[in-house]
Amino acid sequence: MNIAIGSDHRGVDAKRRLVASLQAQGHSVIDVGAFSHESVDYPDVALEVAQRVSSHAVERGILICGTGIGMCIAANKLRGIRAAPCHDSITAEMSRRHNDANILCLSADLLGEELMERMVRIFLETPFEGGRHLRRVEKIAKLEAGIAP
Repeated sequence: MNIAIGSDHRGVDAKRRLVASLQAQGHSVIDVGAFSHESVDYPDVALEVAQRVSSHAVERGILICGTGIGMCIAANKLRGIRAAPCHDSITAEMSRRHNDANILCLSADLLGEELMERMVRIFLETPFEGGRHLRRVEKIAKLEAGIAP
């Protein structure tokens, strides 16, 4: 799978580990930064990943910051993005199964390495169920366009 990944300075170490793990699994990974612990503004990184996902240059995105919340808020400003801040295996699974999330947002400060890797695997492997959930995702798209669902 083609994946774009990015982090702020607080998530740089977690991102490095995930990039290595994803590449070892055979995924194609585009790392948009940050590349050091020097302070960066997370909306800039979120924009880079979200643009690649919304343009279909990649299939999924992963964003990492201190809590995962700021990245999620920023990424969701782009049309076609359904970014989800996940904190365990269940939220990672359900973000895909019911919401067709295309960007996983993770907390560098609150999640351990093993859990983070498990969540990424689940996020990448879980299919969207469609059905009644498709109707709801389509309503989200209408909201993005300013149309009442």
